[in-house]
Amino acid sequence: MARDCTDSREFELIYVIANDGQGSKIVKYAKQNGIRGGTIFLGKGTVKNSILQLLELNETRKEIVLMAADNSTASIVMEELNEKFDFRRPNHGIAFSTSVKSIVGERDLGCIVNEESRGAENSMYNVIFIIVDKGKAESAVEAATAAGSKGGTIINARGSGIHETSKLFSMEIEPEKEIVLIISEDKFTEAIVSSIREHLEMDKPGNGIIFVQNVNKTYGLSDR
Repeated sequence: MARDCTDSREFELIYVIANDGQGSKIVKYAKQNGIRGGTIFLGKGTVKNSILQLLELNETRKEIVLMAADNSTASIVMEELNEKFDFRRPNHGIAFSTSVKSIVGERDLGCIVNEESRGAENSMYNVIFIIVDKGKAESAVEAATAAGSKGGTIINARGSGIHETSKLFSMEIEPEKEIVLIISEDKFTEAIVSSIREHLEMDKPGNGIIFVQNVNKTYGLSDR
């Protein structure tokens, strides 16, 4: 059973979006700085050269690295990754973190976070996840772009076998699904979500899921 974390630590999920082939290097370096491990997804970019774009090169293969840690370790690791991989430079990657309600499965991380202890924080950016049927991801990106989005990452969510599923945040993602990840300025988020919801008729059963998280810290976005 997960233990209570009200005594001390809060947790964050670190996302790093990097060029193809960099994911393993990022995880290895993060481990040297206190991270226990990570998960690497394959994705592709959708737009080219824009201030808030997630990827600089059109249709370029990218790797998305997900790593969890207590907030103190996460802060150190993100600083170290930024220095090592120089996210300030174009095409060198983007890193950001979000808060995590609970983590289960690691002996030293398995606990429930008391959300009341977090306090309200204003976030400049949000990360928007859209889960849709295979083939609809591009339409979701187009709808987002029409509402002010500057780009996104499309992740093909596939299990390792025909009857298997992959999981994101403990949600089963069937093999024929795609995930779109978009970083948005907070002021544009509502319009982007509304546009996707309308164009892809997300209120109809089975047409997809959208969820939004606040971004705690970013590297590689503010100067673009």
